[in-house]
Amino acid sequence: MITAQDKSSRARAGELRLGHGVVQTPDFMPVGTNATVKSLDPEELKALGAQIILANTYHLYLRPGHERVQRFGGLHEFMQWDRPILTDSGGFQVVSLGPLMRINEEGAKFSSHLDGSMHLFTPERSIEVQQALGPDIAVAFDQPVMPEGSTDREVRRAMDRTHRWAVRSLRAHSRPGQALFGIAQGGINPELRAESATYIRSLPFDGINLGGLAGDETPEQRNTAIDATVTALEGDLRVRYLMGLGSPVDLLEAVLRGVDLFDSVLPARVARNGQAWVTGGRLNLRNARHLDEQEPVDAQCDCSTCRRFSRAYLAHLFRAEELLAYRLLTIHNLRHMSAFMGEVRRAIASGTLAAELPRLRAAAGGPGTPRLGAGDEPGAVPERGAMQPRYAAAGRLRGAQQKRAVASEDKE
Repeated sequence: MITAQDKSSRARAGELRLGHGVVQTPDFMPVGTNATVKSLDPEELKALGAQIILANTYHLYLRPGHERVQRFGGLHEFMQWDRPILTDSGGFQVVSLGPLMRINEEGAKFSSHLDGSMHLFTPERSIEVQQALGPDIAVAFDQPVMPEGSTDREVRRAMDRTHRWAVRSLRAHSRPGQALFGIAQGGINPELRAESATYIRSLPFDGINLGGLAGDETPEQRNTAIDATVTALEGDLRVRYLMGLGSPVDLLEAVLRGVDLFDSVLPARVARNGQAWVTGGRLNLRNARHLDEQEPVDAQCDCSTCRRFSRAYLAHLFRAEELLAYRLLTIHNLRHMSAFMGEVRRAIASGTLAAELPRLRAAAGGPGTPRLGAGDEPGAVPERGAMQPRYAAAGRLRGAQQKRAVASEDKE
């Protein structure tokens, strides 16, 4: 339900009513890949302002298994989180397996990155797994491709297959009270983006995802793709969810273009590397200049990390390689994201977004923001390539596991 529409942009505020609560949009979802947001417990997530979290179908299917989670009463009971949950379809993770995966019309056959065992994900299987996990929102199975690194022919084939799989996902879905979102693809081609959005909006999904972005495209290419998609969705009041986008400046630009919901591992991932997102950009707490700074990570932040600890203490923890370092910084980064999105929502609801936009862009650390200090690079573009194959390229299959996976692939 749309509750407010900005007059100077496509930004909008709304309410997403789900079985475990109401999500005020626009909003950012922390990612709990393995039914946990790394190092944090559910009560801490609530204190940070998290309204909804994402869990990963592919990972939970492999470990501990969706049947086991179902026996424990579903994800909410299993992880003791009583607010809404969204599960992705597993399509992105399967495709990101690269040489460990083969795809055809039936589905995607892949070797587990854990032990090399063979599995087949189809739209029906993905929906079966998600229904067993029991989130508030399930997502149709799709075939994403690298936005910039794919030809128009590859993008077209993947998009058409995603459309056929969307229909199969709808037919397979039968869990009462569980929403199902469809995914519009099309790479960075505006015409294909518009075509895909037009097709997906014609189907009875409860929400529409913008898939296949937040990868190897430039921000300019991404914004063009978003504009083409949202134009094709004009007048459609269903929630729009851009998958995988996670930096404050990128989220703000997407909200201005009419996107409502986001997720990314980025805030937690950069925290583990010592990067703190703060008002005006970011700090690298591995930088030696922070070793003697008594001030909090961000004086404008109300998180428990900023209320209690100094930059010097966190800088020390990172150098000592203490686990508490990335736990404290994950708390801060996720609270920063939640508070920032709350400010954006309030500005839309009050009709002051246009007037507050310069301040919000500066707070997000957008282009032109003054540097916070040498080595911190607050205005730098976030690292690209999030959609690159991770498991095979990273060498996560080793020894006998890798040999089994390769041998299984060779038999196909």
